[in-house]
Amino acid sequence: MTEDVRPLLVFFWSERSGPARRMESLLAHLARKERSRLRIRRVDIDASPELAERFKVEIVPTLVLVKDKHAVARIEGRTSAPRIETMLEPHLDDQAQPTELALA
Repeated sequence: MTEDVRPLLVFFWSERSGPARRMESLLAHLARKERSRLRIRRVDIDASPELAERFKVEIVPTLVLVKDKHAVARIEGRTSAPRIETMLEPHLDDQAQPTELALA
């Protein structure tokens, strides 16, 4: 079995958090759009407090990008799609390799 090497975006949320609930559709859209380059997992801080503590989550919602088993970026609090995409872009591999590089 091959290990999935796509970066993992962890969405720390809580049913009690209005801002986190409002970000649900944004994350669902992102999951569909970037499914070939990114994995997304939801973590309910009430159900998994030890995981929230391990990632030092103090604000809900919090997004943590994990790449090569290290947290490489995070956004705390409610945010926008463009801000998430700006955070993600340097860490996502391009699926299509530029042909100019092959010819150089």
